[in-house]
Amino acid sequence: MEIVRPSAVAGLFYPADAAKLNKQVAADMAACHADPLLSPKALIVPHAGYMYSGSVAASAYQHLKPLKNIIKRVVLIGPSHRVPFDGLAISTADWFETPLGLIAVDRQAESQIIAIDGVIALEQAHAREHSLEVQLPFLQFLLDDFKIVPIVAGHASPKIIAKVLDKLWGGPETLIVISSDLSHYLDYESAREADAETSQAIINLDNRLIDGYHACGSVGINGLILYARQHNLHGHILDLRNSGDTAGKRDSVVGYGAYLFQ
Repeated sequence: MEIVRPSAVAGLFYPADAAKLNKQVAADMAACHADPLLSPKALIVPHAGYMYSGSVAASAYQHLKPLKNIIKRVVLIGPSHRVPFDGLAISTADWFETPLGLIAVDRQAESQIIAIDGVIALEQAHAREHSLEVQLPFLQFLLDDFKIVPIVAGHASPKIIAKVLDKLWGGPETLIVISSDLSHYLDYESAREADAETSQAIINLDNRLIDGYHACGSVGINGLILYARQHNLHGHILDLRNSGDTAGKRDSVVGYGAYLFQ
């Protein structure tokens, strides 16, 4: 019997109704424009509720439009917000569900990485985690026929992430998506300053580790930076805002950035 991982945050982080969700994603996509010179191999995108960070994420996902029929596999890496553990957790589910339908998990790809020391199968890490789920409606809206490799990151080193990326990097059929917000609960100006510094560290492939204070998905980001340095990739800042810009008060904000690597 096949296992379906149901949506955990539909109706909370994004609309639970399929028509409303499609409309929301379409509106976020329409509000931004892609740079025709940029073709993504990897993206870093935020994972807050769509009213807060959907438009920032869309600035990255907009670049997938020309790749609609090319991308067949999306490797998703996001932080664990609810379950503490060591290593990286793959899912035991066969499908992930959103209001827009089912997405198949690439179990063959999972079998390629489970032998890596530090990679484990831990469905509890996926069951209520939003950092990967909020990416799925954007992918369903933009891509045709694709599978996902969902990976939740616990306490792990950049080297483990880089090993996983090396196994799954593939060619143009594979997209890497790293899920992360930036600073949390600073005032507006302090957040802008901190997030600008983090953004420069990301695109400069800084070898000083970004910490969880500056990015909750720092494990995935640091792993991608390590891999990018090893393989001569180049990063670009697509958008950089915070909740004070999008939908919230400015005395305590969360930072959001969108980045593309090619």
